Amino acid sequence: MHVIELHGCIDDGGSGAATAGGGGKDNRKGSTSLNGSMDSYQVVYVKDNVSVYPTQHARERISGRLRLIKQEPSVFLTWIPYNVEGGLGKDGLVLLPNDRNLYTIRAVSLAEIRSIRRHTPPLGWQYIIIVLTSGLAFPPLYFNNGGVREFLATLKSHAILVRTNDDAHVYLVNDKEDPLQRSLTSLELTELPHVSAVVSSTANNVDTYPNAPKPDEDNKNVTDGTDSNNMGLSENSQHKNSRDPARDLSIQVLEKFSMVTKFARETKAHLFGESRLLGNSEMDLDRAPNRSREDNTSFGRTSSLPPDSIPNEMPALVWGRARPPPLGNEEWMTFLDAEGRVMDPRALKKRIFHGGVEQKLRCVVWKFLLGHYKFDSTYAMRKALVVRKRQEYWVLKSQWQSVSEDQAKRFAKFRERKHRVEKDVVRTDRTLPFYDGDDNPNVDLLHDILVTYSFYNFDLGYCQGMSDLLSPILYVIEDESEAFWCFAALMERMAPNFHRDQNGMHSQLMALSKLVQLLDNPLHDYFKQNECLNYFFCFRWILIQFKREFDYDNILRLWEVLWSNYLSEHFHLYMCVALLKRNRRKIMDEQMEFDTLLKFINELSGHIDLDSTLRDAEALCLFAGEKGAACIAPGTPPALVATDPET
Repeated sequence: MHVIELHGCIDDGGSGAATAGGGGKDNRKGSTSLNGSMDSYQVVYVKDNVSVYPTQHARERISGRLRLIKQEPSVFLTWIPYNVEGGLGKDGLVLLPNDRNLYTIRAVSLAEIRSIRRHTPPLGWQYIIIVLTSGLAFPPLYFNNGGVREFLATLKSHAILVRTNDDAHVYLVNDKEDPLQRSLTSLELTELPHVSAVVSSTANNVDTYPNAPKPDEDNKNVTDGTDSNNMGLSENSQHKNSRDPARDLSIQVLEKFSMVTKFARETKAHLFGESRLLGNSEMDLDRAPNRSREDNTSFGRTSSLPPDSIPNEMPALVWGRARPPPLGNEEWMTFLDAEGRVMDPRALKKRIFHGGVEQKLRCVVWKFLLGHYKFDSTYAMRKALVVRKRQEYWVLKSQWQSVSEDQAKRFAKFRERKHRVEKDVVRTDRTLPFYDGDDNPNVDLLHDILVTYSFYNFDLGYCQGMSDLLSPILYVIEDESEAFWCFAALMERMAPNFHRDQNGMHSQLMALSKLVQLLDNPLHDYFKQNECLNYFFCFRWILIQFKREFDYDNILRLWEVLWSNYLSEHFHLYMCVALLKRNRRKIMDEQMEFDTLLKFINELSGHIDLDSTLRDAEALCLFAGEKGAACIAPGTPPALVATDPET
């Protein structure tokens, strides 16, 4: 974080309360600028008696003056403690020079502020918590005489403030477009097939990112005991971040917030710190944790060579047997009873995890994997569900289709979302025969499903990347209504990836950081030394489930493995670890820093062997065991729906 030293333009807090309790605009001008030049500045807001509490005792508070200072083209925020040199000040505290430096906020640009959280407790003073784009948070600033609303109003006249969807008390600062969209834009998701390098400045925005054949014609002959197309809808439950920043920034840890300049370069390490619960984090393959008898007897032997001894072109782990052939229709029928119930869901998931599903059967099995059908649903129940959900879909679709041009002129959110969808669908998988050509009806279906979903889940709406998730589903299901409900069920768990605050993505990246520390500590240390612990270079992998990294046929195979939820609902994170371990030697030997690392990771697209990566990820997941599960915090978005849908 860049911090500008103050010179003549800011007074020292003076006598402690020059305008005690005052707040508002100060039109005084100065000739000495924040950066030491002779440019003019303007104090646009000043508030006295804004305090920091180093302890729980009110008498020990440190009071000072909060200001907003405009120096074209920037606006800076400062908080300077009153000049009380030892002894008891009028505010009842002994303030030593070191204390003054510890809590002083020296000219932080609004461009460096990520968010401001406003707290209005039933009893006590209002306060705000300022979080920087680097992830560092300042201690709470208490407004002893009120004035938070006035401060925010002044701030709003000089910056863009946007309330978050999840918490009306949190304001994103300078959010000209939502932060997720900035990250998506920086990742160039709309470019096919590869992604170019991203400038290093995008890292700060995230700390707080062969054509397949058409389906076989005999798809319609696949037996699931119901109409050719069906689906269900899982309960609509948004996974919100339950952490309270006020608790995280409690009084007891204020001493850790030293001068901003001291901790700016350590922010990433602070956010993605080393796990203290894993013990010795460097795990050799011959020291695997206990595994179930079922898993031990299902696989061949694993190489016990340490990662450092594996050549560049070889995987870190090699299994003794190949993956079995995909699940076919005849075998599928053996999993069903006479009324169509899946008799052993875990056995089915295990079979799909290891071998996948034949293309002509996917239109049936995917509905179970995505959670649309309950495994214990019958043929008759699924058939009735199809009819009911088709009617619901057409009602939803008619809602936006009935919006007239005149209404649309006064419906900005609808216009914006519809425009985003129109812009994205014409660039989604157009090299595939299924979506190729002008006036392709399948592209129109892609458009209609996405716009309908933006009405179905109006809080989330549409975000770039969703078309990538829908495209394979529509390709497999080949029915508009059923593809919609399959997509909606998938989004029940994928939605946190697209929230404005990016908490869903951040929690997964943090879990990935801990998994790498557990399974490849030297690589983790390398990332730490090179300030890459935000793992933003894996952002695209996680956001759209490796959609841009493999060809279309392999993506279908990979997704059904992830959706099987057999070993872990976070198996996609072990995929990330496997890919990083596979390329660790090149990364470390070439001393890649963030820019070159991001470029290298993006250029892996289309050059990754799926089968060997799946075997590596499977081995890593088994060896990590409970310690690996402990790396993933409760509530971290998994790769699929875990709740049963409506039937």
